[in-house]
Amino acid sequence: MLNDDATTQDTGAGQTKTERESQIAVLLFPALILLGGVSGVLVPQVFSGLSSWINPLLMVIMFCMGLSLTLPDFGLVFKNPLPVLGGVAAQFMVMPAMGWLVAWGLNLDPALAAGLILVGCAPGGTASNVVAYLARGNVALSVSMTSLSTLVAPVFTPLLAFWLAGQYLPVDARSMAGTVFQVVLIPVVLGIVLRMLLNSVVLGILAALPWLSVAAITIVVTIIVAGSSEAIMSAGLLVFLAVALHNGLGLLLGYGIGKLLRVPEESRRTIAIEVGMQNSGLAGGLAKQYFTPEAALPAAVFSVWHNLSGAVISSLWRRKDRGE
Repeated sequence: MLNDDATTQDTGAGQTKTERESQIAVLLFPALILLGGVSGVLVPQVFSGLSSWINPLLMVIMFCMGLSLTLPDFGLVFKNPLPVLGGVAAQFMVMPAMGWLVAWGLNLDPALAAGLILVGCAPGGTASNVVAYLARGNVALSVSMTSLSTLVAPVFTPLLAFWLAGQYLPVDARSMAGTVFQVVLIPVVLGIVLRMLLNSVVLGILAALPWLSVAAITIVVTIIVAGSSEAIMSAGLLVFLAVALHNGLGLLLGYGIGKLLRVPEESRRTIAIEVGMQNSGLAGGLAKQYFTPEAALPAAVFSVWHNLSGAVISSLWRRKDRGE
């Protein structure tokens, strides 16, 4: 998550440094996850027994998100609710539907189909705020959408998974809702409360939180990949195609919905990024817990791909702005 200073224009050495650090983060993130994924494939026996770590690590990631939030981050929901509510609604409609459509179109194995749909049912990705900043999007809108989609995930993620992924594998929606509540909502709220009570202390460690989250997500992906290493060898290319299509459709339709909402260009970019980028770490953990190790494979691939595509699209938009 970016602080308020990062939302200003690129003027002065401080902003140049912030942008440079953000670019490093958004490029290093998929590289580290890719390294973790390769490790999971090559030496699965080292990591496959660590599945009990997944939920605690996801809680660490969500707690870091909560620490990075302040109450004013939710102010946009009340000041200008249309793009926030419209964008979040689009995320929970477009990505689950596109996950189902891609799974049906590619005739995916039931476990892979359920896993891909579950990725679509997850809330916004934690790296989307940095990508929105690099794309010269509306960072305040990005933070608001990520925060709101995360807070409502305990309701919408299990319900949508039950409706769509349940066509392929049984879904215990009630138990999944309890897990999402425990893993997502409680840590985020605790982080927000702690930020309110100890703001000066949290500010001192704020710069380290993204890197702590990156480390935790990398370990989660490594564990997930280790548990489905055999499936990767047999279905890797097909899963990659499915993930690329899912993410690409999310970005494209998200931008189109921004147009329909008649919001400015920077907000259209933000909605596209928020719709297309998912909390794939959460999806992978849920897939491994409630489905099969193979069902977690789309989430592991999505973790790498959506950060790469986000870096590319933000670079293209910035180049377009310079050209104009």
